[in-house]
Amino acid sequence: MRSWYGRGRSLQAAVTACCLVAFVLFGYDQGVFSGIVGNDDWRKQFGYPNDTEEGIIVSCYNLGCLLGCLINFCIGETLGRRKTIWLAMGVVIVGAILQTTAFTVSHLIVGRLVTGAGTGLKTSTVPMYQAEMCEGKTRGRLISSEVLFTAVGIVVAYWFDFGMSFVGGPIAWRLPIAMQIVFAIFVIILVFGLPESPRWLMNHDQEKEAMAVLCAVYDKEEHEEYIVNERQAIVSAIELENHANKKSFWAIFRNDEVKTGQRVLLAWGMQLMNQVGGINLVVYFVPTVLKRNVGLSDQLSQILGGCIQIMFMLGSLLPAFMLDRMGRRRTMMIGSLGLGICMMMVSALLSQVGQPNGTAFASASVSFFFLFMLIHGMSINSVPWVYVPEILPLEARTKGTAIGISSNWLWNFTVVMITPVIINRLEWKAYLIFMVTNFVFIPVVYFFYPETGNLRLEDVDLIFSRGGDPVKQARMMAAEIKAHGHLVSENSGNEKEVDSIGVEHI
Repeated sequence: MRSWYGRGRSLQAAVTACCLVAFVLFGYDQGVFSGIVGNDDWRKQFGYPNDTEEGIIVSCYNLGCLLGCLINFCIGETLGRRKTIWLAMGVVIVGAILQTTAFTVSHLIVGRLVTGAGTGLKTSTVPMYQAEMCEGKTRGRLISSEVLFTAVGIVVAYWFDFGMSFVGGPIAWRLPIAMQIVFAIFVIILVFGLPESPRWLMNHDQEKEAMAVLCAVYDKEEHEEYIVNERQAIVSAIELENHANKKSFWAIFRNDEVKTGQRVLLAWGMQLMNQVGGINLVVYFVPTVLKRNVGLSDQLSQILGGCIQIMFMLGSLLPAFMLDRMGRRRTMMIGSLGLGICMMMVSALLSQVGQPNGTAFASASVSFFFLFMLIHGMSINSVPWVYVPEILPLEARTKGTAIGISSNWLWNFTVVMITPVIINRLEWKAYLIFMVTNFVFIPVVYFFYPETGNLRLEDVDLIFSRGGDPVKQARMMAAEIKAHGHLVSENSGNEKEVDSIGVEHI
């Protein structure tokens, strides 16, 4: 077993630090172009792209991310978590070099596609690695911390772009792009000293090393009750999932004994909600929105845009500390309601532009951009990244996570592609689209998405294998934990009993 960081808390801290830096890079990648697309030297270098061309240049990164998820679907389970993260960082470095040295649009697009492929590999592996290396009662907070650091990366990128805009010339945009390499190298160094996921090792018949990793992560001995229970839960989950015949390539789309196909669909849908509520309109194009729709000056638009990104980071603090108490379902539904109201108010206020006191109405809309980013950071920005690796069974976790995160990038691409066009041509009506999508998410989550908070990953199988409505079954399991302090082994109804799943005391 490889570990440079000792045992117990020091090793857990190293795992978390590696994942956090990887997501700082993710956020930096996301935000770096928001301050570049308006740079005069950049626009001159690439032939003053119109709104459609600008949308293609920016959004092709997301197609690369989708490609990275597809690559992970094919090879991720073979490589394992650590090697996939290494591969992702190497691809990001190559892409960053291509972007930094670009002099033509085609060269730039290739660079963004390559960088995106690395990001797709990274984002479909890092949350899964973190989820498999921590306890159920802390999983939500730890993965939400990754999302918080995504917001940190976006803010760093945005203000770095703003500072470099005063320098002028090619370095004003080439240096911010090149900085991606620094973060990637740091992640590569951190990963060298980390062990492989014990769940991946166990699933690939490397039980001896898996037990060594479990003992190191939790600083316990192999004979201690906690380690015995963890091993039994993992082995039982593998046996249950193998019994459901998941070895074929397309088996993860079938509704077998543990409802793998349904769970993959839930993961895909959860990441869709992360993207089509309007977040990328703000992350990528808020200076453009403030300039074209609100009517602010270039510099004021950039300054306010940077402050709006800070609200995103501040909002992400709440789930980083409280998500395991807040719950996944309630956070998503309340967040969707708040985001829908914000988009409704933005649309209503901007619709008054051109009327008496239209400037005052437009200026008032800026406050709802601030509120939108705060609410999104508190809710929908965090939950999908936690929920996707949680909801999937071990045997299908690599491929299922790749599919789930691919939804993020597919819809990210779609929204980023159309945003420059709709904010120019639909103006205030564009925000009504996102108002509707946010309101629709509330009943979808209520009726179809079971609560997974505070459950061990292996216990999530019981939500689906016990039969019946998964949402109701999750409520019953939560009641069992509240009443007994753990999950009882007996199943309700006439469903098949699964005694071998261990219990988790909390």
